[in-house]
Order: sequence, then structure tokens, then C-alpha cells
Amino acid sequence: MTKKIAELKTVFADEDLIIRGSGKLIEGVKARRARVLYDERGWLGEIIRADDPWFEKFGQVYFTTTNPGVVKAWHWHKKQTDMFYVIKGMVKIALYDERKDSPTYQNVNQLYLGELSPGVVRIPPGVQHGWMCVSDTVAYIVNVVSEMYDYSNPDEFRTHPHDNHIPYDWTRKDG
Repeated sequence: MTKKIAELKTVFADEDLIIRGSGKLIEGVKARRARVLYDERGWLGEIIRADDPWFEKFGQVYFTTTNPGVVKAWHWHKKQTDMFYVIKGMVKIALYDERKDSPTYQNVNQLYLGELSPGVVRIPPGVQHGWMCVSDTVAYIVNVVSEMYDYSNPDEFRTHPHDNHIPYDWTRKDG
């Protein structure tokens, strides 16, 4: 039996940072273009500030990499809020609202972040998420999280990237 894949339309736009979704922008998800300042020495990109309206608290910052064509998905947290910024490369991020009490329950959202589309996305607890590296080079992702990682009791719950109930397909859509 083939699962039904959600059709996506624009649900949020901030300049050229666009989130497409199956319904509305998922409740609690926030996104914005990153402020990138250039001069002859190079560039500086602001990821998150304590005075940003949707900043909660600081737990830790870490980075991860993803090789071209690789999907790192799905997972979610009970307590932790994630805030992703892609420093190098490009990723397609997908979100699925798994929270039964949410007004956007079972909605899917998708956005692209990276060198060509600098921005930050905030993902609240209970929202399944993951990404696929869509660039020809390794993607470098920085995650600013609200909680410190607890090695003895991790707040991370995984779902298989392809064989699951989520109405999303990671396959590239040509056309």
C-alpha cells in the first residue's frame, strides 16, 4: 500500500525564504531570513539573539554535517526546541506536526536553508523534523537548542526516514 504524499503550497514567506506546507505553517514553527553583513574582510551572519521574539533559552550549540543526497530524518523531542542555521551547502528541511492537541496536527512544512537562502527555522517540541542535503557539497548545519543533551536520558525519538506514516517523500521532484 502506498502512502498519500501531502501536496504543498506556500504558507510563509520572508523575502526569498519560503515555507511550503500541506495546510498552514505548523503551530510554533518560526522562520526568518538571517541577517548577513558583508564587507571586504568577509561576512558575518547572525543566527539567533537573546532579544529575538521567539528565543526561549540557551541549552547548547552544536554543528553537524550531511553528505550530498543523504537524508537525516525523522526525529522529534518532548522538551527541546531546535533552531537550525545552515552555514555551508543547501538542505531541504521537512517538518511534520505530530502533536494531537495542535491546531496544525498532521500538517507538513518544507523549506530550503543554506548558502543560497540564509535563514533560521525554529522547531518546537513534538514536531517531527529532518533534512536532506540537496547541494553537491557537504552541508554544515548549526543547531541552537533550548536544552543540554542528556547522555543518560536523551530527549530524542526517531522515526524511519522513508518507511513511516508521515505524508512526505524525500525524492527530488523534477519538472
